Amino acid sequence: MYTTSKNWERIFYVSTWFIQGSSYLVPRAYGVLHRMHHAYSDTEEDPHSPHFFKDVYQMMKSTILIYRSFLTKKAMPSDEFTKDYLPVWEKLDKFGHHGLTRLFFILSYIAVYVVFAPSAWWYLLLPIHFLMGPIQGAIVNWCGHKYGYRNFDSVDQSKNTGPWGIFLLGELFQNNHHHDKTDANFAKKWFEFDLTYQVMRGLNFIGIIQLVRTPANVNN
Repeated sequence: MYTTSKNWERIFYVSTWFIQGSSYLVPRAYGVLHRMHHAYSDTEEDPHSPHFFKDVYQMMKSTILIYRSFLTKKAMPSDEFTKDYLPVWEKLDKFGHHGLTRLFFILSYIAVYVVFAPSAWWYLLLPIHFLMGPIQGAIVNWCGHKYGYRNFDSVDQSKNTGPWGIFLLGELFQNNHHHDKTDANFAKKWFEFDLTYQVMRGLNFIGIIQLVRTPANVNN
């Protein structure tokens, strides 16, 4: 969807690790999952389709097992899903994926609540911080392929889960995204809004990234 310089690539990489914290997902392993998801969307080979599991927990349990097999390279799919999945930063991935690093973030989140939480009830929010990556993935892949409306007659069962697509910064406009995975703008109708794309437009305007103009987004 965009290109950038090597220095900005590293800045984005570090920022991704720091923001995800205890729920850091190694980009190369997640990238393989995402490519397979698009290639096999809502078939039995899809690594996280909600239509083959009785609940979201079972779906995520299966996804984690596949993710770990890619991460450790014990099981890898065909080359079409693994080639050119740069950037790869093995030292940072090893550090960010380490249990002690995740524990540090968890303790940091708890410390913030100890200092700022107005009551003990707020501590119930901590698991969301601990597992934000998997929780976000569960919401998008479960709801985005089960609930909502469709703008395009795609071969899978992807949906636009509005208005929640706006609140998840465009991520739940899954039918739009699956219609054209190369388009950076997930919003297609006048009432849809993709904040992530607007941020990308801003970064493109000031020269940090260069949006790749495809036939789908050339006029965006």
